[in-house]
Amino acid sequence: MAETNNHSLVEQFLEFIESSPKQSVKDLACRVLQRCRSLTNAEAGTIFVVRRQDHQRVLEAMATQNDLITVSNESFRVPIAPASISGFVANTGKTVTIEDAYEIPSDRPYRFNPSFDIASGYRTTSILCFALAGHRDRVVGVVQLINRRLVPGGPPLPFLPEHAQMIAPVNHLVGRALERTHFMEQLSIKNRTLRERNIELRNQRAEVERLHGETEIAFMTSVKLLARAAELHDVCTGDHILRVNEYAWFLACQARMPEAFCNDIHSFAALHDVGKMSVDKAVLHKPGRLNADEMAEMERHTTYGYEILSVSPRLAMAAEIAESHHEKWDGSGYPNRRAYQDIPFAARIVAIADIYDALRSNRPYKNGFSHERAVEIMTSGDDRINPAEHFDPELLKLFTEHHQSFATTWDKFTEHSSVPSEDAATV
Repeated sequence: MAETNNHSLVEQFLEFIESSPKQSVKDLACRVLQRCRSLTNAEAGTIFVVRRQDHQRVLEAMATQNDLITVSNESFRVPIAPASISGFVANTGKTVTIEDAYEIPSDRPYRFNPSFDIASGYRTTSILCFALAGHRDRVVGVVQLINRRLVPGGPPLPFLPEHAQMIAPVNHLVGRALERTHFMEQLSIKNRTLRERNIELRNQRAEVERLHGETEIAFMTSVKLLARAAELHDVCTGDHILRVNEYAWFLACQARMPEAFCNDIHSFAALHDVGKMSVDKAVLHKPGRLNADEMAEMERHTTYGYEILSVSPRLAMAAEIAESHHEKWDGSGYPNRRAYQDIPFAARIVAIADIYDALRSNRPYKNGFSHERAVEIMTSGDDRINPAEHFDPELLKLFTEHHQSFATTWDKFTEHSSVPSEDAATV
């Protein structure tokens, strides 16, 4: 296949994978298998992922499809045996093409297991089996396609070398997507104790650092998934993190920050509350005002967020934002009571973006304000916000001059906006 077509295929798979960022490993595997079959005219196939079981590697079937017979949707596991076709591919990472499964040359190191054919009455003929590679080219899965047919009922045809060449540019992309999806499934497991959750997060921080070492595409995809995972632990919606990203990017541009800074804050602002994944769930979801102990626990989300993100140098800005977006210009904020220019500039930007969005948003304990009332509070203050104490004066000036752009962003990225109440309590 031509290089331009390969590039187009990579873009298609990237769009295909990211179109449903919250899909499960099974859902992703089913969609990937269907796509691979469509590209090669395969009648049937299975996607396996590599798992650990009793200190040994095994292949777990995540998706099995067959156009001729009904197959079970239940996962099953098989040992990675070097003499099996899928086991050989999992061990070596090599691609295997077989014209007839029952006529494999004797010099091949693997053999076909006919037990499925015997039990089902199906006849396996041609096979294309290739590996899915993850971090450092480690095999994380195997795709096995069976019986290429150009027309239903026609004879099974061999898979061609072009088919393997066509799949090769995307096997790393799919493999890493399976890794990330499996990783995010682990993040979303509910009803863990705080101790168990913190142990898990320490392991996942190492995993996050590993995932972010690949490519910029994989890195930014991981950032989005981590922000979505943090959202699951809070009462806020995904619209909130999208809007905070947009507000922060806009303010950074108005402050004439370098393009790289603006691009980073456009993604990293969404991680400002990632530390809430470690906050006691009872505190996080309490509908009323918090007592002193609960407030102390809630405020620790800034420190938790810094600990989660600071493991990666590439996430330095995100770590600063997570730790310092509740600091105040006069030094009365938390967790470190930093003041003035000691507060990282990106955190000062996100402080304005976050507070504006909080004022506009409906919460369990309050209704949202109108844009006009939110701007009045941000610029003139109320019983809880003193602009001179809270905000960098230069950034507040930019907000005052361009606040209408914040309103536009709110309208664009808010799916269900209720009529705000002017009597709502301030956050």
